[in-house]
Amino acid sequence: MTTTDTELAFAHPEARAEASGSGNPRDRISLRDHLVEADIGAFQQERGHKQRLRFNVVVEVRPVAEPLADDVDRILSYDRITESIAAELAAERLNLLETLAERVAERILAEPAAMRVFIRIEKLDVGPYALGVEIVRSRAERPVQRSGVDGDEAVHPLVVFIDNATIAAPDLSARLDALQAQGLPLILTVGLPDLPRPQTGHKPTQRRIDLLAMEQNAWSLAARDPRCVVVATRTEIDWAMKRGQTVVWAPSKLVLDAVDGPQGTAPVTLALWLAEAMSATALVVHGQVTVPAGSRVPVKRA
Repeated sequence: MTTTDTELAFAHPEARAEASGSGNPRDRISLRDHLVEADIGAFQQERGHKQRLRFNVVVEVRPVAEPLADDVDRILSYDRITESIAAELAAERLNLLETLAERVAERILAEPAAMRVFIRIEKLDVGPYALGVEIVRSRAERPVQRSGVDGDEAVHPLVVFIDNATIAAPDLSARLDALQAQGLPLILTVGLPDLPRPQTGHKPTQRRIDLLAMEQNAWSLAARDPRCVVVATRTEIDWAMKRGQTVVWAPSKLVLDAVDGPQGTAPVTLALWLAEAMSATALVVHGQVTVPAGSRVPVKRA
């Protein structure tokens, strides 16, 4: 690596944008040293503690063909960059800076004027140094599809809460047949199993134990019918729904990573939260359970 390459690697993204531009360079707008606080990180000690992130962003934009007339509505505003960062940080708790950078880049490239984006994100509170990632994404290299997997229009699933009596019922497969006959993507949720579980007397640890117990119950449901596929992440849910699979939700990851997620572990409350997050057509409830009031999703009794 030459000295120039080394200097460029540690230079501001604006310098990289300039050096890698073509003979007919595009206009650029930049955001330097934008500081925010966020709960992010893959390690347990990082959870529940906000740390400072520094963003440096350069966006290459398509030149405006006509005179600007000093009209802010005709340019890509700096606010759109900071809003993209804020929106992705608010969407869910993330483990990796790489994931955050990808999502911010995708959101920025959804802007009509944006052609290429350079993003550097650094953690400032991990030690006497800064740790970070830097990515470059182009509209031409990676077309943006915000509407769902494979660019299809968004789907609105049917979320179903299955109680333990229904899991054990001899006609479970027939009940799933009836649900599938409605022609909607199907997401099944479960409650706590009818088994003793550790009691810690400590809310954060008890919450994790309860969520893991629900996941054990999800696998029990999956064992009853081969159509059922246990999934944990939003990406897995979207992928399975697009392919017509019957999803059984393992709640730990989505619930723990949610920025404004449910605080308790009441199973029907979690099912309702998922239904609202997925813009579900309805929540169908099996069993004699109480559903929280004020749902934004229609609730039906099986």
